[in-house]
Amino acid sequence: MKIKDIKHVFFDLDHTLWDFDKNSALTFNKIFELHKLDVDSNQFLSVYEPINLNYWKLYREEKIDKSNLRYKRLKDTFDAIEFEVSDDTINQLSEDYITYLTTFNHLFEGTFDILKHLKQKYQLHIITNGFDEAQQKKMDNANISQYFTTITNSEIAGVKKPNPIIFNYALDMAKAKPHESIMIGDNIEADIFGALDVGFDAILFNYHKVQAEAHIKQVNSLLDLKMYL
Repeated sequence: MKIKDIKHVFFDLDHTLWDFDKNSALTFNKIFELHKLDVDSNQFLSVYEPINLNYWKLYREEKIDKSNLRYKRLKDTFDAIEFEVSDDTINQLSEDYITYLTTFNHLFEGTFDILKHLKQKYQLHIITNGFDEAQQKKMDNANISQYFTTITNSEIAGVKKPNPIIFNYALDMAKAKPHESIMIGDNIEADIFGALDVGFDAILFNYHKVQAEAHIKQVNSLLDLKMYL
């Protein structure tokens, strides 16, 4: 069923349009090769991914800062797989990861089609918890920047989703009102509840296949957004 009276569509970036997991895996392969680290990438990633998600949750909750996030997610993973590596190497890997991450630009299937479709009817915007220096590069290198009127990230807003301040900051930038806005993202806590709490409508991009409450609108593919918008 089409949602009425929407003028502004806000997207999350990582895990929603930009295929973070695929691009991240390619980045780790690249930096392990550069540093001649004989790491089993599949083993590393299977341990790293839940550790990384947990550290991002702590980061959203303001319990750790950016430098700790970047260091500890690697340190904990190497410790867990019992691969010995120096702190200097971990710090260098952390920097190289950010450098090379934006050179891989896989998007979720249907990204260009849905953005072209929505751009004809709505103003499109980004609200992301990602780092300022990386997010714009991701969008530019993936050729999607031109679809978006405004881009709000947590570093310029000073807080992270689901804090209402970042949503209100994005509304001010977009010159939008909550009742005419909708948020699309993959994270129930940060994207969906965060948006609903400030008066947005919201749609969960549920490619993770997580259990969501019955009242939450959701799609499993980006092109399914056409059912609503």
